[in-house]
Amino acid sequence: MVTLEKKENTYLNFISGAWVASAKGTTKASSNPFNPEDIVGHIQMSTSADVDHAVSAAKAAKKSWKKLSGQERGHYLYKTADILESRIDEIAECMTREMGKTLPEAKGETARGVAILRYYVGEGMRKVGDVIPSTDPKALMFTTRVPLGVVGVISPWNFPVAIPIWKIAPALIYGNTVVIKPAFETSVTCVKVIQCFEEAGIPAGVLNMITGAGSVVGQGLAEHQDVNAITFTGSNEVGKRIGQQALERGAKYQLEMGGKNPVIVATDADLDLAVESTISGAFRSTGQKCTATSRVIVQGAIYDEFKNKLLAKVKEITVGDGLQEGIWMGPCASENQLNTILSYIEKGKEEGATLLSGGKRLTNAPYDKGFFVEPTIFEHVTSDMSIAQEEIFGPVIALLQVEHLEQALDLANDVQFGLSASIFTRDIQNILSFIEEMDAGLVRINAESAGVELQAPFGGMKNSSSHSREQGEAAKEFFTAIKTVFVK
Repeated sequence: MVTLEKKENTYLNFISGAWVASAKGTTKASSNPFNPEDIVGHIQMSTSADVDHAVSAAKAAKKSWKKLSGQERGHYLYKTADILESRIDEIAECMTREMGKTLPEAKGETARGVAILRYYVGEGMRKVGDVIPSTDPKALMFTTRVPLGVVGVISPWNFPVAIPIWKIAPALIYGNTVVIKPAFETSVTCVKVIQCFEEAGIPAGVLNMITGAGSVVGQGLAEHQDVNAITFTGSNEVGKRIGQQALERGAKYQLEMGGKNPVIVATDADLDLAVESTISGAFRSTGQKCTATSRVIVQGAIYDEFKNKLLAKVKEITVGDGLQEGIWMGPCASENQLNTILSYIEKGKEEGATLLSGGKRLTNAPYDKGFFVEPTIFEHVTSDMSIAQEEIFGPVIALLQVEHLEQALDLANDVQFGLSASIFTRDIQNILSFIEEMDAGLVRINAESAGVELQAPFGGMKNSSSHSREQGEAAKEFFTAIKTVFVK
């Protein structure tokens, strides 16, 4: 029997339909990045024994869950969506306290989680195969899709409701059972999402959650022989390691990783729209999105006008506690993230870029306890600089000036990533060239680089992903396997 540490707001793992302490019963505090003295909750620091426990529960439940019809599985998602919708305010407030994004953004993300669940309810009633003509006239041949089994979900802290749900919902509707390991920084938010599934009556073992260190729980899931597939969103370094571990034992894996997303502003662009979209794409959620705008490539004829409008607009950004009305940008999600961003700002200056705006940590009241950095803009950036090549994951953008669209496209593609990209132009030839030549999984015309609709496939090229796609109907390509049936 484990004796829990007596701490207020202690949150447990969810295994086989019950809330249980980790094997050692140790916990760690999850705190508010606006004020780290504000403890959101104490999270279980799970062990390999907890991983075994959760995986065993998912394995035991997979046969009965698989036998349910898509409509029956969808019933649980439908009920969960209603419960989640009724708790939007509570969950959004927890998200803002735990990782810093503003309350309106947190409410929007939670509402998106509701919409994703409802979308996948419908997927449970869609076709799962095709009839294929056989060379034997007395035979029937067709395909169907079958679940993979136990799916390990490793989710990041920047979208602690939407990303777990867009992985869990398709995994469940297609007949898999799930063990999720949320990012430590937003584990309390994930607990509140799992509570919605619990209240909806999800059968024991079908959905399990264990919290703790990635090096223990995440790696444990990736290496576990009874985990049939891993879906991961996070850094390239960790993602590649997880992919290698899954590959070694023959498990299916899906990796969504970094981005270094460009915006191209052509001579004929609507500059006000381009500026507004650049600000939104770069600085909302404190730039902590894999699709956030990081590089802005501007044609020379309109460079100065665009730059001046951008600098004027960035001054309007209000920074502070995301729970307060009127705040547009919150703190960085953690001290580690803040330090990473500040280190890249220093690299930018050391490598010869010109700091146009921001670039400092905010330390005066009311920022003195939190992890705040000013929205930051560099110019005179060359493509070989660190701030033009490496993912910063913070409110920092680099301006690059070019003369021709061909140069802009070359610069846009001159990185190891290929997640999202956008262009602002009225010229149809510019649009067609951009669509054809841009090496990115998501290309957007006259819209910010950040954002994708839930019914559309999402994923990157090059080092941004393992080349599979999430969301929409495309999700079944990962979460199921095709079975060909021949009947004589």
